Amino acid sequence: AVLRFEGDSSGGVVEIIVRGCPAGLGEPVFDKIDAALACALMSIGSAKAVEIGDGFAAAGMKGSEFNDQMGKKGFKSNHAGGILAGITNGEEIVLRVYCKPVPSIGREQHTINIQGKEQIIKIQGRHDVCVLPRIVPVCEAMVSIVLADHWLRQKAARI
Repeated sequence: AVLRFEGDSSGGVVEIIVRGCPAGLGEPVFDKIDAALACALMSIGSAKAVEIGDGFAAAGMKGSEFNDQMGKKGFKSNHAGGILAGITNGEEIVLRVYCKPVPSIGREQHTINIQGKEQIIKIQGRHDVCVLPRIVPVCEAMVSIVLADHWLRQKAARI
């Protein structure tokens, strides 16, 4: 309500967790499942970054901290977000989509017109303050499509 009153907008983060995905989807080099998921999610209009597992934090971690060690009952952690070497490992797939703020805001903004002259614009009308409520099902659908595609490819390869 405050952002709408101020004529502003915000971005945010959508987290998608996939449970029950079989191990073995994807390929180690040219058809990595993480690359396909990131590509699909980045094709969504307001997406500006995709994180898989602890991806962004991984840059500041040691290998001994990030590596998902295995035990008799499975992995002891899931820093890789359920994907190792481009292939699902049977753990939860954890994805985060970072979205930019909606650009259509009710505040004055500086721009230039087609002739290159400076102008100030103020957009009128009803616009979303935040895209997140609308983008969640889009993200879920994109992830579902990619996983279904890779599952079908795996099945077709065994025929």
